[in-house]
Order: sequence, then structure tokens, then C-alpha cells
Amino acid sequence: MILHIDMDAFYAAIEQRDHPRLRGRPVIVGGTSQRGVVMAASYEARRFGIHSAMPGRHAVELCPEAIFIRSRMQHYAEVGRQVREIFHRYTPLVQPLSLDEAFLDVSGSIRLYGSPETIGKSIKQTIQSELGLTASVGIAPLKFVAKIASDLNKPDGFVQVSEEGLRDFLDPLPVARLWGVGRVGREKLQRLNLNRIGDIRVFDADILRQNFGSWGEHLWRLANGIDPRKVVPDHRAKQISHERTFQEDITDEGMLNAAVSHLSQQVARRLRRNGRQTGSISLKYRREDFQTFSSTQKLSQPTDSTEKIASLASELLKTMRRRQPRAVRLIGVSLGALTENNALKQLSLFDSESREQRDIDQIVDAISDQLGGDPIYRATSHQWVARKNKE
Repeated sequence: MILHIDMDAFYAAIEQRDHPRLRGRPVIVGGTSQRGVVMAASYEARRFGIHSAMPGRHAVELCPEAIFIRSRMQHYAEVGRQVREIFHRYTPLVQPLSLDEAFLDVSGSIRLYGSPETIGKSIKQTIQSELGLTASVGIAPLKFVAKIASDLNKPDGFVQVSEEGLRDFLDPLPVARLWGVGRVGREKLQRLNLNRIGDIRVFDADILRQNFGSWGEHLWRLANGIDPRKVVPDHRAKQISHERTFQEDITDEGMLNAAVSHLSQQVARRLRRNGRQTGSISLKYRREDFQTFSSTQKLSQPTDSTEKIASLASELLKTMRRRQPRAVRLIGVSLGALTENNALKQLSLFDSESREQRDIDQIVDAISDQLGGDPIYRATSHQWVARKNKE
């Protein structure tokens, strides 16, 4: 069975935990300036219709008494690390999706810790008692169903779906609950009178393919409870990636380069932490009109060097900017063709710079693991890190 665990209003909940005066009050993490954007909102603030990615000035209009807090991303990252440490007490099969949510496969842990229900409740209780935070848990035989289940009764929710109960659980839910169905997709499905997941389940799969291609087939498979995707930890993943959706579209070349440098450092650290090397580097690039592009560079020799990964990712960005110079909504760096970091390499006698870079990576990793977050980062990342700290 698979658990999806989602921390409730994570950033705002941390602020309320750390500052008792904020408890029970509408708290917004983010800025109130003309271009400020809500990063997170407490459930007290959400009752006014405030949500993440909303302009701060609009949030003020909805709730004038809201309390705005500047984000502390390094602190949130450290708390996220503490949450993941709790997950790993129960199973090594943990697939983080972000700082505040993850999939866990507990099939191999039942003999040690009890049923999936027992494990899920134990994790919730441990997070509450040790960290003073609440989490919502969904349990199901399929990943996407566990994700849906964890979202239904937030905050502090707990929903379990059995193999036999999949159809009864999914059928009455709106199609927007399916992965990949946003506003535009929902409107397209409604034109075929497909409003509920059950409508898709009994619909002709060939007609869905004719209208929507592979996306239509994907939805039909999900609606019929077909989802072979497994929980894949980083150390077994076929790729390691990190991406960032910007709070406002970016055209500034320096800021884009700084963001790519920072993302490169993050994926390189995860790569080394899991004893892997990469044979290819990819850049994901989404324009302000939601059109998405990607570019990949294969390596002549696998590497786990932050310097090499960042350098090649920067070159991919330059090429992409020449081809697609419009404003950017999302940037991502992905490492593929992963191999175990146990192969012997023939080093050049003049490879001192590479040795120095390896030493630097080891030192930075050690300090980051000890302090959490990004206490040390590349100079080329400074513009982006400074921007994040001001948000």
C-alpha cells in the first residue's frame, strides 16, 4: 500500500508554531508589495479565499487583518528534513515531491509496524508530538488515489481507500481531481459531458484518444484504476530533477542564470547524497504562455560535479534563450542516465581543478547536511538566492 503525506499549510503552520501570537489568526507567508505574491496561507486565511500564488495586494483586499510574514526558506527546508527523517523510520521507500509532501510505500513494513492504517496514524502522531505540526494522510493501492485521498479532508485529514473500494471512491469525484486536469482540460472534457471520474471510466477509450491523444488515454486509465507507477526513492530513480515556478514571469538574463545555477547545486547535492552520477543534463523551460520546451546534453563521462552540471545547464539555458526569448514561467534542471558512483576513473595528472572541485562539493555537502537549507551556495546563484530571501 502507498501513503501520500501532505503537511498542512506547511510554511504558515511553522510560523504559527514558532510564534504563539499567530495561532488562530490569518497568516500569510509572502509579500504585500505591488509585485508580492502569497507563498502560503494558514487555514484561517484560506477561509477568506486566499491561496498561494495570489497577488499580495489582492489578499489584503480579501482579508485586511491578515498578518504577513517574510518567508524563511532555509528554516522551512530544515523542518522538511526533520519530517522526512520521520518517514524513513517506517520505510526506506520514500519519494519526496517537495518540502512538504511525499509518497511512501509501506508494503514491506507491515510485519514490523502494523497495518498501513496503523503506520499512517503513527506517522501523523509522531509529526504532531515531535514537530508540533499536522499532516494529512491518504492511503491507497495506487499513487494518484493516495494523493487524492490526502487532499479530501484537509487539514489533519486521514482517508484510506481499499483495492475493492477504488471504483466507489473515484466515480463520484469531479474530473479536476485527476492528475493533469486543470481549468482548460476540465472545460474540454465537459464538452463531451464528462464531469465526473466515473463518466470517463465508462466512456469509449478510442473516442478519448481521437479527441485528446495520449492525454485522453492516460485519463481513461486513471479513471479505471490503472496506474503502474511505483514509489521511487532518489537512490533508485531514473532521473533526479528540481524545478521552480516563478512568482512572476522573468525576462532578466542574470536572474535566469542565477536560478539555473541554484537548481544545479540542488540536484547535484541530491545526486551525491544517493551515490549516483549523471550521464545527461536536461533543461526544462516553460514560457509565460505555458508552452514547454526541453533540451538535453549527453556527457562523454558520468559526473557528480556541481561545477560541471551547472556549467552545462547554463549553456543549455543560453541556447534556449536564443530560440525562445520570451518571458519564462518555469525553469527546471534534470539529471538522467544515472549510474552508481562506484566506477574507477582514470584521472589526468593535470586534473587538480577537478580534485579541488570534488573537495569543495564534499565540504559544501557536509555543511548543508549539518545546518539544513543552503547555508553555502555558488556566487553565480547569489542574485536568485537574494531574491528568494526578500520574498
